[in-house]
Amino acid sequence: MSAVAEKTPPRIAAEDTRMYREIAETADAIARQLEHNAALVRTLADALRSDPPRLVATGARGSSDNAATFAKYLIETRLGVATMSAAPSVQSIYAAEQDLDHTLFLAISQSGRSPDLLRQGESAKRAGARVVAMVNVEDSPLASAADFVIPLRAGPELSVAATKSFLCSLSAIVQLAAEWKDDAPLRDALAGVPAALRDDASHDWQTLVDGLADARSLFVVGRGLGLAAAQEAALKLKETCGIHAEAFSAAEVQHGPMTLVDQGFPVVFFVQDDDTKASTLEVAAMFCARGAHVWTIGAEAPGCEALTLPAVRDPACAPLVAVHRFYAAANALAVRRGRDPDAPPHLSKVTETV
Repeated sequence: MSAVAEKTPPRIAAEDTRMYREIAETADAIARQLEHNAALVRTLADALRSDPPRLVATGARGSSDNAATFAKYLIETRLGVATMSAAPSVQSIYAAEQDLDHTLFLAISQSGRSPDLLRQGESAKRAGARVVAMVNVEDSPLASAADFVIPLRAGPELSVAATKSFLCSLSAIVQLAAEWKDDAPLRDALAGVPAALRDDASHDWQTLVDGLADARSLFVVGRGLGLAAAQEAALKLKETCGIHAEAFSAAEVQHGPMTLVDQGFPVVFFVQDDDTKASTLEVAAMFCARGAHVWTIGAEAPGCEALTLPAVRDPACAPLVAVHRFYAAANALAVRRGRDPDAPPHLSKVTETV
């Protein structure tokens, strides 16, 4: 017997974790956000229409950077404004200045405290950008440095794994896009998301929990608006379940990564009902034909296991419902694997990157 005994995490029920409780709070948090932010987002949208940006740049880390991926696809497809992810280290490490005149700089952060994001936001402001901070902590340094603040209003989030703050980031992005474009159908679809989140408990994903109970590696795949969902799901599987999960676009996974997929290899597909649906399902069916164990979220493909979701009225809202349900499955899977999803090894709630 070794001198230092290996610690075994305490056995807990999935319903007893902070992560579970915070997932359950998301519907109310989004409803609160939409109500309290309506007037201020309209004010920002009016300003963006009267003085349109030539470019949108995003600054974020971790789950917030996955939300930035969603912002890219939504803004580019619905508003036609090129959107890029700006690397915080360009300013925080290289101290380089950029020309961001007539740029909307969208900084997304739960805490608003990471030094590199703060430097990036300050640099963007000096470079001529309109800096908008989407933050959960309204009195954070990043919020103070911004020209405009959109509060996420997720409420306190204590579990290390960000859940409701990520989904509140997505809803804030959809609300901004809907008001900027003055898109009434998208606005109405977003208003229905809290009800859809409350309904998703009736959709059983136990097959996913059972199928990944002993997994060591898997792919998570999405395309377009669904790529952010795939990225976030892969991150959560790493954080909470200790599974090596990699996210890919359905357009990219057919290249080098596909050689790793053989009999029984697990692959999860996020699919939304838009122009990417047919091509994404085609790739899912291709993986099934190779013998992979494939789950499709939001649609069905031949030979794959379909995981159902509550209906939404616009595909831009589908990733919110899909990720919300995936969080619940990841929480249950973590507990099934003997891990505490609230306190992953070597991680802390706020990572203050320089």
